[in-house]
Amino acid sequence: MYSQKIKPFLYLGFFYLIVSLIIRIVFFFHPITTASFGFFEVLKVLVVGVANDVFVFILASTFLALYFLFLSDSKYKKPYGQIILGALVLLFFYILLIPNNIFKQYGGSIAEIALAFIGVKILCFALMLFLPSKRIKIRNILYFITLFIFVLLIIFNAVSEYFFYNEFGLRYNFIAVDYLIYTNEVIGNIMESYPVLPLFLIIFALTSAVTWFIFKKTKDELKELPDFKQKLVLLASFIILAGISLFSLTFTTQIKSSNVFAEEIEANGFPKFYWAFTHNELDYFQFYPQIDQKTAEHNFLSQYPEPALTRNITSDQPELKKNVVLISIESLSADFMQHYGNDQKITPFLDSLADRSMMFTNLYATGNRTVRGLEALTLCIPPTAGESIIKRENNKNKFTTGNIFKSKGYDVKFLYGGYSYFDNMQDFFAGNGYGIVDRNNFKPEEITFANVWGVADEDMAKKAIQVMNAESKSGKPFFNHWMTVSNHRPFTYPGGRIDIPGDAKSREGGVKYTDYSLRKFFEMAKKQDWYKNTVFVIVADHCASSAGSTELPMDKYRIPAMVFSEDFIQPVKFDKLMSQIDLMPTVLGLLNFSYQSKFLGQDVLKKEFQPKAYIATYQDLGFVKDGYLTVISPVKKIKQYSLSQKKDKLTPEFSIYYDENPLKKPDQKIVDDAISAYQSTSYWLKTNQLNR
Repeated sequence: MYSQKIKPFLYLGFFYLIVSLIIRIVFFFHPITTASFGFFEVLKVLVVGVANDVFVFILASTFLALYFLFLSDSKYKKPYGQIILGALVLLFFYILLIPNNIFKQYGGSIAEIALAFIGVKILCFALMLFLPSKRIKIRNILYFITLFIFVLLIIFNAVSEYFFYNEFGLRYNFIAVDYLIYTNEVIGNIMESYPVLPLFLIIFALTSAVTWFIFKKTKDELKELPDFKQKLVLLASFIILAGISLFSLTFTTQIKSSNVFAEEIEANGFPKFYWAFTHNELDYFQFYPQIDQKTAEHNFLSQYPEPALTRNITSDQPELKKNVVLISIESLSADFMQHYGNDQKITPFLDSLADRSMMFTNLYATGNRTVRGLEALTLCIPPTAGESIIKRENNKNKFTTGNIFKSKGYDVKFLYGGYSYFDNMQDFFAGNGYGIVDRNNFKPEEITFANVWGVADEDMAKKAIQVMNAESKSGKPFFNHWMTVSNHRPFTYPGGRIDIPGDAKSREGGVKYTDYSLRKFFEMAKKQDWYKNTVFVIVADHCASSAGSTELPMDKYRIPAMVFSEDFIQPVKFDKLMSQIDLMPTVLGLLNFSYQSKFLGQDVLKKEFQPKAYIATYQDLGFVKDGYLTVISPVKKIKQYSLSQKKDKLTPEFSIYYDENPLKKPDQKIVDDAISAYQSTSYWLKTNQLNR
């Protein structure tokens, strides 16, 4: 009996092993595979490869095992069937009618997907409940669909692995993770590069044929379902097999070979994808163009008066122990502000504050995620390939802005309205000496509104004032880094604050509400004793979107930034090109701090400053200098664009749009500068030289 019940697993597993073997053979003979293999090397690759495939398939079969586990006739008997159907209907109406339900809080299409899934589940369950004579037929249809999905995933993964290997000569790595993040761009690239329609027709035809074959061979097993005791035996057996597979993969995935190609061919793509997803790194030295390491470091460090990684920053003026409040604003693109041409009047407070501040009009974010902006403002280094350092394992004991303030006797904190475990922020900031104030520190009565991202910025502003008042009473100066959350999908906030309803879910509403909250924060701060002895630094973490006609559209990285301090900072507009990583070294310069630095950003107010910017995605690393944008990408690709500012009604310092014209012959000096910056930063991180 038991052998009959596992027939679907055996057929699917055998099909998966055949497909995986074919892919390995293709990889052996692929033109990109430049290594040669002896007989025993081939044998080893195939044996290890099959072992990897078996273990991976067993683990992937968990979903199929759960499907069979919940197949039952007893759940349709009275009163269980009616109770289950009623619960499903209640869940459906909860998602449909409750405005701020857990699914809608996540924004995007999550609520619609959940609604569709529950709706289909209700339909299928109701049909099988009220049409018992058709139950076998309905179950067969659902079983066919389940098999179809499994077979489709097996075939589609094989095709994906082929195209990935065809481009990179590797199984999945962090670029594959990146492809999931940049779905629109990747799909567009695939549509332009491959004959998609014929390819998909072949995939669906093959999937249908294989599914029908397995279905015909195994459908009879659904006529008589195992009882509870038999299910327990099958489930226990599967759990044991899954445990053995998980344990075994820790060894088989670590088996080394004489060359990289052998290691890649014997590997299975799924464990490599999982490793890439959890480790968040893309090895610069494997995928990007390089020059001699010493030459790269010398070239990069030559921009500093003291051309060394560890440098002494000295001031001839007395240090000013002013409080510093750094406010990172979620997704505040420059073009949301009236200064940059927006006529919607959604940032009235920030526009007014900018006119009373030192405003940096030509500043670029290093990336397009919050963690990348936090990295730039905290570590003051160029972005590196892969995920932000904040989300990596080796993210502690780094040289940070917090270190400098702590060394000067400051109280140092990170303030965040959400739960700071998100995006690994708590691990990073706590691991680098910051105190953490997040949603866990709020009493229920202190929260007037919250969504999945955290409490409303207005509530966080009130909490920030409480924290700063307590810090001020301690007699120590404070440095607080506050990350806002409200300008984020689903863009919900308390009603009645601004002229855009709190449930309109509009980006403009999110921006305007954050602007409103900042106005409230400054109104409260102005009443405090510490206000006039405080420097406020306001900057976006990144832009609202990053899509454009080129890899790195300049306007999608332009962000506003300003430094405000009443009776201390004089209103002025600084219009030289600069990077997000330059902002905090500039603030430290305004305070006349003397310190030993490992920051790779510069004080832009010093005469030695060299205007430039770093802009990047997870894999495209951009360098802006002297009217050129240089982009280095896997696999050792180099592109360079000349930049010409588009004409509009704005003055040049606020005009953010550029034509990016590709050059056939790049300026080699600037290419070397780009490589030097990213190669040196990657090397110093890898060798822990940017630790404190």
